[in-house]
This record gives sequence, C-alpha cells and structure tokens, in this order.
Amino acid sequence: MSPTLMLAWKSVRNRRITAMLTIMTVAISVVLLLGVERVRTQAKSSFANTISGTDLIVGGRSGQVNLLLYSVFRIGNATNNIDWKSYQEFSQHRAVKWAIPISLGDSHKGFRVMGTNHSYFEHYRYGKKSPLKLSEGREFSGLFETVIGSDVARELGYQIGTEIIIAHGISDVGFSRHDNLPFKVVGILAPTGTPVDKTVHVSLEAIEAIHVGWESGAHLGNTPSAQQLEKQNFQPQQITAMLIGLKSKIQAFSLQRQINTYPKEPLSAILPGVALHELWGMMSVAEQALMVISAFVVIAGLLGMLSSLLTSLQERRREMAILRAMGARPKHILSLLVLEASTLTLLGLVAGVTILYGVLASIAPFIQQNYGINIEMVALSHYEWKLLAAVQLAGTVIGFIPAFRAYKQSLSDGMTIRV
Repeated sequence: MSPTLMLAWKSVRNRRITAMLTIMTVAISVVLLLGVERVRTQAKSSFANTISGTDLIVGGRSGQVNLLLYSVFRIGNATNNIDWKSYQEFSQHRAVKWAIPISLGDSHKGFRVMGTNHSYFEHYRYGKKSPLKLSEGREFSGLFETVIGSDVARELGYQIGTEIIIAHGISDVGFSRHDNLPFKVVGILAPTGTPVDKTVHVSLEAIEAIHVGWESGAHLGNTPSAQQLEKQNFQPQQITAMLIGLKSKIQAFSLQRQINTYPKEPLSAILPGVALHELWGMMSVAEQALMVISAFVVIAGLLGMLSSLLTSLQERRREMAILRAMGARPKHILSLLVLEASTLTLLGLVAGVTILYGVLASIAPFIQQNYGINIEMVALSHYEWKLLAAVQLAGTVIGFIPAFRAYKQSLSDGMTIRV
C-alpha cells in the first residue's frame, strides 16, 4: 500500500463517525439505484419466462395487453368468453398443432381457479420451454379432483388428499362458496416461479358442474350433490381463452387474421411477444421516472459527501499545513483528498451492494407471493457494474473540488489559522 493511500485510510479512520455517515449516504443511494434496476430487469425476466412456446393467445375481443394479463398472469378479468364451438373449430384447424382451453372466474382463498384439460399439462411451457412437472401425485381425472400450484400447497399447508372448497368469483366469501362440492387434491405441481404456482387447476367439466344452479352468477336454484353430478356428462359451454401452438410459426399471422375476422363471434388473437413488448412500452415512462429519481438520489448522496469533505477541510487546514511543513508537496495534499473521496465512495458502493442483496433476499418471498415476480440472487450484470463504475468515477471527480482548495492553501495560511 502506497504511503499516500495509507495516510488517506488513516485519515478516514480518524474521522470515522463522519466517514460512516458519508458511506451510508452513498450506500443508500446505491441501494436505490441498483434496486430499481434489479427489480425492473427481474420483473421483465419473470414476465417473459411465464409463457414459452405459445404462438397465439385467443380470447374475447379486447386489447392485447388485457388479454395477455388475464390469460397468462391471472391479472384482471375477461371482457367476454369464447363459445366452446369456436374453440373446437380452431383447435382442429390445419395449422394448429395443439390448443389449451382456459376457463377462469372462480377462486380459493385468494388463489385463482383455472379450468382446463390434459393439453395444459402436456403442452404448456414456461421459461426456456420447460414443461410442467408434478412434485407429488398425478393429474386430475375425476370430476371433483384438483391439481394445485406449489405456492398454494405451501401457503395453505395442503397435501395430497386435502379437500378444498371453491368460491364463485374472485371474492372468497361465505355466500359464494360451493360448500357441498369439495375438491380433492390429487397432485401438486413443482415450483415454476410463474403464476402457475398460485393457481388451483380443475377440469373444464368441473367448472360446468359446480355452476349448476348458479345461473347469471347467483345461486338461484338447488345444487345437486357431488354423487348426482358425477353421473352426468358435462360438456363445456364457454371458456375464457385458449393458448395455441402452431405447426409452423410462419402461419401465425395468417391464423391471427382469420381469428380476428371470425364472423361467428368477436375474438382477438395476439402474439405473446408483441403483447409483452407493448406492455413494456406502457411501463417505460414509469421506469424512466424511477431511474431519474434514483439518479437524483445518487447525486444528492455525492453532494452530501462533497459537503462533508468541504466542511472537514476547514477544520483540517492546520493538518494540511503540518503535512506541508514535513515535506509534503501540494500534489501530495491533492492526492490525499482525492484518495479519501475515492475511498469513501468505494466503501459506500461495497456497503450498498451488500445491503441490496440483504434487502432483496428478505423481500423476494413477499414479492413472489404478492406479485408473482421471481427475484433471483444473481451476480451483478454488466450494466450494473457500469452504474457502479459511474458512481465511483463521480465520487472521485467530486474529490477534486476540496483537493484543489487544499492545493491552493499556502503553508502560512495553514499555520496561522484563527481559532
């Protein structure tokens, strides 16, 4: 370690209280700057990894962002349903390789209930085309059987064989529950880090069965018992949306146009990637605003450090003069103060990154549980390193301001300070 650097370190240690406050100011600004960037990138990654390998999403006529949000992310509700005959027609289209029907609208203790069929477990992909896997049990086969996501099982303490009650609509209140039609948990899906983990999956036939006597969304008639319903042959009448995989991606635009101009009912077909791009475009203003606020916080932190250095400089004029009297040249004084500023900034960066990972580790489960965003504890990205380098450079440059003031102070000025 060079003598100047050692002297700078000892000087920082000698003013440890002021130095600690300066370091924490820089650290907090770094936590906000990197935190906004990390949550922004992780949110995009989490959303993008929710669905993979699906070429088209089809729903009732609506905006493509709204269709994407309710069909994939379970956010919001559909403006309209799709007739089952329309699903059958397009699922058998010559360009379609597979189709997954989805029926939403019910819930269980805050978790969305989704009706579907075997195609969902066979063809749905997330992340890098990863298939769904069962950590326990099997797929549903009976009318009143359910497969639940990993978050549902963990948070509610459910196991294979547990009986659950589904509620009509999103609000799980007493008068809306299908109390006489319990579902038995027969399978638990492995964690995916997507809304699948927070979903209760049942068959499309089960959705039809539990709504017998619930015409117009209200319980207007007597609901048959589970034994009576199991003897009936239910056929879906409507679904909320469908996910489509094509034999060739080249046919995506052609089929999309056919669906959007379908004469029998108003439908919308969207490309998931295009809809995600539009969603990011809508969020870009908020992202930029957060980044600007973060930048101003960093500037405020660095200005606080500058104020601290300038204030301490007035108290250290005699110290500078003594160093000059002992043979230190003006350039040594300049180097000393620049190194002090650089050291404080570096320590602030280290403290900020440490605090950031601690905060992310503590809030990651909460964000995953409430917003479905998976925050991964990954190493700093290239862009984040560039942000840290920019802050370090700014802190070093700021150090030149008090350094030049000390550089210009004469030996006699330092030795004749009036106290």
